[in-house]
Amino acid sequence: MKKLVSLFLALTLSVATLAGCSGANNAKPADGGKSGGTQVGIVLPTKDEPRWLQDQKQFENLLSDAGFTSEVLFSQGSSATEKTNVESLIASGIKVLIICAQDASAAGAAVDAAKEAGVTVICYDRLITGTASVDYYVTFDSVAVGRAQGQYLIDNKPAGSGIPLYLYAGAATDNNAFLFFQGAWEVLQPYVADGTFVIANSSEAVALQDKKELSYDEEAKIIGQVTTDWDFNVAKSKAEAHLTAADASAKGDVLILAPNDGTARAIADAFTADADISSYVVTGQDAELASIKYIQDGKQSMTVFKNTSTLAADSVEMAKSILGGSKPATDTTYNNGSVEVPAKQTDVTVVTQGNYKDVLVNSGYYTQDQIDAGE
Repeated sequence: MKKLVSLFLALTLSVATLAGCSGANNAKPADGGKSGGTQVGIVLPTKDEPRWLQDQKQFENLLSDAGFTSEVLFSQGSSATEKTNVESLIASGIKVLIICAQDASAAGAAVDAAKEAGVTVICYDRLITGTASVDYYVTFDSVAVGRAQGQYLIDNKPAGSGIPLYLYAGAATDNNAFLFFQGAWEVLQPYVADGTFVIANSSEAVALQDKKELSYDEEAKIIGQVTTDWDFNVAKSKAEAHLTAADASAKGDVLILAPNDGTARAIADAFTADADISSYVVTGQDAELASIKYIQDGKQSMTVFKNTSTLAADSVEMAKSILGGSKPATDTTYNNGSVEVPAKQTDVTVVTQGNYKDVLVNSGYYTQDQIDAGE
């Protein structure tokens, strides 16, 4: 009898085990059976700036609507954290990595690891340099952004000549900072060379003011002097130091090339606080809510609107093509110092006090209540 009972229990357990295995094989994964894990990994620089939180939301919504699994991680300004994030996403089974590097050259090690694992790498907004492990690049036309900023200063300059021009740039570790500055320099340089503008805060720029086309190393010398590191506090401290060192001829009605909205607000605050500044025209970029409020109130002159929803959508379309086994659509290439990277560019728009409602409110991008609150 004991032997019969044992045999019965063993047979029952075997049947149950087989039934359980059969149920697991027939269960449909949450992603519709496309993958056993996370399909698309996204790595963004920081969650401390509104722009990147907007991008996170766009990615999550777009990829979810398309039926793909995804995970967004933030590097928080650390290349080491960035590499750890990429390794974590590789371990989760990603097939596509969308990465906005916090340091263009240091990120090479992270994408090399992704490439070795068979992951397709899409650079998002910032091009990773010095590695052949980059497959695609989705970006705004960064040189066009700089040209738009420089042209705005030209179109809105005070009358006369000898107008003080203050130059500021993004992080020296970000390739985009060089492209933005390149575009601005192209249009501003003739006005510096003929004396209409006088550079007030960079001896390196003054030394090169007769040269319209700068090499990378020449740009690096200027950017090294006027970098803000994309940091509000760095920008404000640097602007205050420049104003303290400036004499009367470098004040009055001035022009300011600020690289993005966060630095534009910081620099604007510093110039507003200086009693010897009569007026200023200051550029920006990203159309952050706080800066649209500044523009509405006359404290920031313009911003270059880069519709992040369009940029994220372009990246997701690339990922969908890759996961579907087809080649993504591109319209240009960028040389990253190692390879020519196929790229998709997105257009930009200049936003001012005169058109922000048409561009941002009437389009539904922001509400007027959000702008009034500045957050």
